[in-house]
Amino acid sequence: MSTPYPFTAVVGQSDLRLALLLNAVSPAVGGVLVRGEKGTAKSTAVRALSALLPKVDVVSGCRFSCAPAGPDPACPDGPHEPGPGALRAARMVELPVGASEDRLVGALDIERALAEGVKAFEPGLLADAHRGILYVDEVNLLHDHLIDLLLDAAAMGASYVEREGVSVRHAARFLLVGTMNPEEGELRPQLLDRFGLTVEVAASREPAQRVEVVRRRLAYEDDPAGFATRWAGDEHEVRARVVAARALLPKVSLGDTALLQIAATCAGFEVDGMRADIVMARTATALAAWAGRTEVRKEDVRQAALLALPHRRRRNPFDAPGLDEDMLDRILDEFPDEEPEPDPEPEPQGPDDGGPEDGGPDGGPGGTPPQGGGPDAPGTEPQAESDSADAPQAPESPEAPQSPEPQPSAQESTGPEQAAVRAAEPFRTKMLSVPGLGEGASGRRSRARTAHGRTTGAQRPRGHLTKLHLAATIQAAAPHQKARGRSGRGLVIRKDDLRQASREGREGNLVLFVVDASGSMAARQRMGAVKGAVLSLLLDAYQRRDKVGLITFRGATAELALPPTSSVDAAAARLEQLPTGGRTPLAAGLLKAHEVLRIERLRDPSRRPLLVVVTDGRATSAGNAGGRTDSTPRELAGHSARLLQAGGVASVVVDCESGPVRLGLAGVLARDLGGPAVTLDGLRADSLAGLVKNVRTAVAATASPNSNRRAA
Repeated sequence: MSTPYPFTAVVGQSDLRLALLLNAVSPAVGGVLVRGEKGTAKSTAVRALSALLPKVDVVSGCRFSCAPAGPDPACPDGPHEPGPGALRAARMVELPVGASEDRLVGALDIERALAEGVKAFEPGLLADAHRGILYVDEVNLLHDHLIDLLLDAAAMGASYVEREGVSVRHAARFLLVGTMNPEEGELRPQLLDRFGLTVEVAASREPAQRVEVVRRRLAYEDDPAGFATRWAGDEHEVRARVVAARALLPKVSLGDTALLQIAATCAGFEVDGMRADIVMARTATALAAWAGRTEVRKEDVRQAALLALPHRRRRNPFDAPGLDEDMLDRILDEFPDEEPEPDPEPEPQGPDDGGPEDGGPDGGPGGTPPQGGGPDAPGTEPQAESDSADAPQAPESPEAPQSPEPQPSAQESTGPEQAAVRAAEPFRTKMLSVPGLGEGASGRRSRARTAHGRTTGAQRPRGHLTKLHLAATIQAAAPHQKARGRSGRGLVIRKDDLRQASREGREGNLVLFVVDASGSMAARQRMGAVKGAVLSLLLDAYQRRDKVGLITFRGATAELALPPTSSVDAAAARLEQLPTGGRTPLAAGLLKAHEVLRIERLRDPSRRPLLVVVTDGRATSAGNAGGRTDSTPRELAGHSARLLQAGGVASVVVDCESGPVRLGLAGVLARDLGGPAVTLDGLRADSLAGLVKNVRTAVAATASPNSNRRAA
């Protein structure tokens, strides 16, 4: 077993280490969600925490870690005889992103349960994590149904496995810690609320602190055991402090003044529900115990608010978590402590500045600024932005006046681009879906065969049986009972009789936005409305658990502003900074979409795409669309659109044309793509009732032999 990096050797990240230690003192706080960029010691700090937890006393031979003093009466390995237990270290169990449901909650042998009437149960990760730590790296990438199971178990302190009337329950109380990089997508608000505390981490920009990170990491990699030995004294001190704080915790008094401060803070910040109040109360109590006090003070309530409220204040997915500290101080000042406070005690500290092997910044809990770098990745230097979407584009000329049949210019002219405009207020849209039945990742958009949902049929299981179709299993076994020598009341069930339930639910799709950013969009002051419409669709994509991508076209080129990602926050940021100006290379934008979808089909073949083209349909530039010099820009755009239609891509055109005279070019483009066209006003929920039907009708029409002639 490899030697873990010492918790007290982590440089900086005081908020992260304090939040983890408070949960070690009081697991009832509800766990920690750690948000931050890569290479900031998230995983290293969590893995190191298990060494600081006190050892646990367990019943010998119990796979579910029952305590000898109070074993779980429903333990599948019980009942347990009274007697001494065995001491072992607290476990830290990691849940992989690709884990199955059976691996998380455990597997029940349905064949033995039906044929023999016994509960043959194989424990899962929830049982292994009981009375320890359950760590989920990249929790935002975990499948939704696994997150639901995980958080239900964390809230109830127990795990239930039920299959066709056969049920197993066991205790599952653990410290839940999740880490995530917000660039890869956000958690749903209701799931964010289930984490007790949240911490934002970032790499330090101080050269001295970054040097210390590298120095300690290299020393650890050269001699892990020796490095851990040099920090053993500091580790022992923090471990003893955790034990002392746990013993003091029941004696801490949470007075009426502190409760009023907590209630006023949650009400003042308009936090939904009552979970925040309860978490703040538990956190403030743990802070007092960690500081060695038996009463909760105003500074405990303030620190508890900074840890427990930021992730509960988001009103929509694009709001950054955070808390107005000035407002927090004003609220707390309205409820001063009843007794005059003595001189403030120092903040909870770990070892003094200077590690055993060098004189660098503090490595103990609570010692250095929270923006310090972590040791899990030496490369914490600022990362170069891989996308060029945020950089100013080459200057180009405003678009020329349009005619019903725009002609391409002999040479692309350039001129100054127009400044980015703010998006209009987003609105609620109705659902756009991909026709047919898919098999993609679980989500909330299009119909798909999924592990969860309504049962639509039965089939022989491929691999391990997960969802038994009881009626089909009995029907398969019934004709063979006499031949199998059945003599009792029970059926004789064999493995070949088992049938897997086929279920239908919803999948998430890849929603690829192709946005016209040419001069014609800005000339009529339409870009604010266009951005508002795309932002509304992004909100819808967030709620339906889609991946999103963003392509923009203007001037002479089309650009992949955001590669397909689960982070709609990143797409919204790119959209806000989108400049406009220049000609309209519509064909280049469509061909770029074709290329992106081709690559994504290789990477994730089960995820079906939905193409959303936001344009007025004008094409005034061939751009980089290819070598067909004998074709006009509009003909090239039509050819590119029919190429996407031939690939079976479901498409919707958002028509941005406005004014008294309309050319209807977006409608022509929609017919070439084989999908419907909808106006900006038609995107709103109250006027989009028939759009899903139109998508399906249009795609079905393209499948008929005469559809291509009609589109042409």
